[in-house]
Amino acid sequence: MGMTITAKILAKAAGREHVCPGELIIARVSKVICHDVSLAAFRELERMRATRVFDPERIAVTYDHFIPSPSVEAAEQSRALREYLTAYKIRRVYEVGRGGICHVVFPEQGFVLPGEVVVGSDSHTCTYGALGAVALGVGSADAAAAMALGEIWLRVPETVRVELIGQPRAPVGGKDVILSLLGRIGTSGALYKAIEFTGEGVGALEMADRFTICNMAAEAGCKNAIIAPDEITAAFLNEIGAGEGEVFASDEEASYADSHTIDCGTLAPLVACPPSPANVVPAQKLRGVRIDQAVIGSCTNGRLADLRVAARILKGRKVSAGVRLLVIPGSQATYLAALREGLLEAMAEAGALICPPTCGPCFGGHMGLLAEGEAAISTTNRNFIGRMGSPRAEIYLASPATVAASAVAGEIRDPREVLDG
Repeated sequence: MGMTITAKILAKAAGREHVCPGELIIARVSKVICHDVSLAAFRELERMRATRVFDPERIAVTYDHFIPSPSVEAAEQSRALREYLTAYKIRRVYEVGRGGICHVVFPEQGFVLPGEVVVGSDSHTCTYGALGAVALGVGSADAAAAMALGEIWLRVPETVRVELIGQPRAPVGGKDVILSLLGRIGTSGALYKAIEFTGEGVGALEMADRFTICNMAAEAGCKNAIIAPDEITAAFLNEIGAGEGEVFASDEEASYADSHTIDCGTLAPLVACPPSPANVVPAQKLRGVRIDQAVIGSCTNGRLADLRVAARILKGRKVSAGVRLLVIPGSQATYLAALREGLLEAMAEAGALICPPTCGPCFGGHMGLLAEGEAAISTTNRNFIGRMGSPRAEIYLASPATVAASAVAGEIRDPREVLDG
């Protein structure tokens, strides 16, 4: 019986030749990723009376959620985490000004490689599936156990196969691809399943698009999302000076729990309307919906390629009066690269506020919360009630192109209208 790429990676991590969906296994962990909100996981380590971690070099931590600290409470949380990192001799730490948002920083730093099993105390850890890794978001207790023991207990997931065909036509990108899937299968359409993206359409997607797709696959309830490595993956790893890892691919005879096909060539810019990432409609249908705030950034769309798309639309134009546009590069490296390319200058001249790398507004922490009655369009990944501030505010999710075009128009717009105009 054939195995999927996810099953193959888990089988190797479990020291097995073969595993089947539904089996309970203990898998060796390649890497563990954490951030400043992972303090709870380190407190669990202490509660377990763990005196050391399985390998300090295979644990990475960045400060991203409450950065810069918006309150004394957040500052105390960061201080407490620093004390744990010192006690457990964890040195791969990305501080303020040297790191950024975890799911942007760790791939940039070559910390995750194809074929690895990665555990993270964050629900969007599935982002790293874009590199051909099995990446699992877990709770604090499981993250602590993984750090202490270097292994994790889990059930092998079934896999949902999503075949991408055709080539997206700019300004359509990875965000539109994943919104298309979410609109089709909903927020529980892949509950505790792996989502495997495959097909000729994958070859037309750059790494930034792949990271976006795997990141937001979490909104379908998946255990992990994954794309088999190819020449584009290899070129990315070579560019950042990372290792090759181990490349796996699904067997032709592998079985799937479900299958879907998305024709990327026919996709239009899409928007997820409140209160769900699966409430998806074409951007054109929302023309005239007023916005107060626009956000470009996050672990979903805060990469250099995303900023290039936004800057192309904003350059020579102005953000509409009454709209606040926040641009948040995903990492310090991305910030510097965008600065050198003149992207930040173009966006600032258009009226954008350039913010430091932070998760801030995405989860309603700080740096851009919404007041009652306000509406925002954002490249972030969730638009549940109260996610970005007031429970009486509205959040629309879209691509960097759609968000930038909407910021210029003062209302939700299909970016093709602005570009063609």
